[in-house]
Amino acid sequence: MTGMQDKPQPGDRPLPATLRDVARAAGVSPATASRALNGSSRNVRAENVSRVLAAAASLDYVPHLSAQATAKGSTRTAALVVSGIDDPYFSSIAAGVAQGADAAGLTVTMAVSERSPERELQIVRTLRGQRPRVIILAGSRIDGTGTREALIEELDAYRTAGGSVVMVSQPDLPFGTVSIENAEGARQLARALVERGYRRFAVIWAGERIRTSRDRYDGFLAGLRESGAGIGDPLVLEAAFTRAGGYAAARDLASRGLDGVELVFAVNDVMAIGAMTALRDAGLVPGEDVAVAGFDDIGSAVDLVPMLTSVSVPLHEVGLRAMECALSDLDAAEVVQIPTSVVLRDSTPRRMPPAP
Repeated sequence: MTGMQDKPQPGDRPLPATLRDVARAAGVSPATASRALNGSSRNVRAENVSRVLAAAASLDYVPHLSAQATAKGSTRTAALVVSGIDDPYFSSIAAGVAQGADAAGLTVTMAVSERSPERELQIVRTLRGQRPRVIILAGSRIDGTGTREALIEELDAYRTAGGSVVMVSQPDLPFGTVSIENAEGARQLARALVERGYRRFAVIWAGERIRTSRDRYDGFLAGLRESGAGIGDPLVLEAAFTRAGGYAAARDLASRGLDGVELVFAVNDVMAIGAMTALRDAGLVPGEDVAVAGFDDIGSAVDLVPMLTSVSVPLHEVGLRAMECALSDLDAAEVVQIPTSVVLRDSTPRRMPPAP
């Protein structure tokens, strides 16, 4: 009986210290603690290195070998997760990411989530095992999916092991973010179109669960309301966030008659391009019978007839800045705002004022 009593019981011995314990004791982030412990000099101040080493010694911390490999950057890859590859929005961002990675001697691997939060989560779990130096998630957040906390946990564990995380889109998750001024860009577009003489609008959006769609929709409505009296609420059409979605929405609009609609605004350019095709198929001439505007200013916007009015987003710069931020260890609370600008073209010609 005495032997049973003398045998160490679970809980008698303290658990080994973790990297989080060291970071907490030193007053730094887990990523900073990891780099200080593993010899990386990327943006770790000397005083922070001293505090981390002292905390590790006092806690008898033993670093994990895989964490060392990631923190030292022995894996020379950067992972980019996008919503789709057939959308010029993401291919332009990817080009910027690739340029930044090449300058840093990294190779980019790309995975496609197909706008599925569940698939995005699974991709991140797989990437953790591959230990890239950087993970960049490019794509709009989707509300109400139930994967948010799990995604944060996976990315936080990866960052704790020494990796770097940057989001591209809305600053919704607790990681450094390169954010596009979606609402403000749409607001300025609405005001510019009202100044061109438009009063009756239809809006094609992808619903409120997709944050990019919602922000652009809200911004456009705000711009209309700020423009004064005589502008009614727009006709709202919900569709998939794709060219096919824009086509379907505009086809439905044309089939039941424009009913006075002077201009169709789609919350991205690929939807706007689909809408223009549907209008032509219905016997209408975009830019003459009804104006059309989009958002993103993708390269093909100037190849259309008429050329598409849009809100310009410097997508290549977005990708490049995302990689630069990842390599500089952008703070979790930091948001880098990318401004947008309105580009008026032939698809929204100036309207003559109504006869008195």
